[in-house]
Amino acid sequence: MNKNKEDILTIVVPCYNEEEVLPETVKELGEILTNLITQSKVSSLSKILFVNDGSKDKTWQLISQYTKQYDYVTGIKFSRNYGHQNALLAGMSVAVKYSDMIITIDADLQDDVNAIPKMVNKYLQGYDVIYGVRNSRKTDTFFKRRTALAFYALMEKLGVNLVPDSADYRLLSKRATESLLRFKERNLFLRGMVPLVGYNSTKVYYARKERFAGKSKYPLSKMIHFAFDGITSFSIAPIHLILYLGLLTVIISIICMIYTLVEKCMGHVVTGWSSLMISIWLLGGIQLISISVIGEYIGKIFSEVKHRPRFTIEDETYTKKMSK
Repeated sequence: MNKNKEDILTIVVPCYNEEEVLPETVKELGEILTNLITQSKVSSLSKILFVNDGSKDKTWQLISQYTKQYDYVTGIKFSRNYGHQNALLAGMSVAVKYSDMIITIDADLQDDVNAIPKMVNKYLQGYDVIYGVRNSRKTDTFFKRRTALAFYALMEKLGVNLVPDSADYRLLSKRATESLLRFKERNLFLRGMVPLVGYNSTKVYYARKERFAGKSKYPLSKMIHFAFDGITSFSIAPIHLILYLGLLTVIISIICMIYTLVEKCMGHVVTGWSSLMISIWLLGGIQLISISVIGEYIGKIFSEVKHRPRFTIEDETYTKKMSK
């Protein structure tokens, strides 16, 4: 693949209620992009593409303002909130028509923007996929650190190929992006999908910082849902687990039955209200969990077969600027 210093870079930034941090994000990313252009590492046509994911604050007004103020700032406006993963995908699907490489980064500035030049250098060396990887988790709470490690360990056990300590901060070449966009599933888990694309990849390490301003868009409930989504999107191991759990329950039931018959023959029959109640609640709980796990997979099938659009773009300035 031919890679040269005139390649166009687009930095895709998903935004949801980011009015507090957006001025600083434009400033820092703008400085990085301007320096790369000045050093002739990327084309002067390179852009920053902000994707407004149905924000309820003044995020889109600010994006529109910066689009007029800076030639390198562009934006996409969703008709409503479609979620972080769809915002990333929308930015890539619009930018890939004109870009030779695409970097995705969140607007909160927790991911160090100074890793961007390192990613571009790796791209110019011939890599198609460059992962931004955290070199430590010092900024995380103990709980978040331990649960993250447990999640990566679990995904590895399930056979899902993830890059530990990497999120959605990465660089993809044009052909890698086009390959990723050929994945048509609606239940998106890009951290698991990108490694499936293949191509030659490498990592760039950086120190993750505290959020510059505003509140996290990923509270505990969303993180749990995101993790469960990743597991069920890439593995049917939970269904296998239900089978093993059912077999184990049957074996325990047979043992209990044999024990009960022996006790009856020996005349040691005692009214076992407690054990009966425990058994009923245990089996009821196992059944409900099993039904809900199977229901999760059925729900994913239901959403996939409808083939509804992943997102609807209400307004977009990227194509207009690139077409000039």
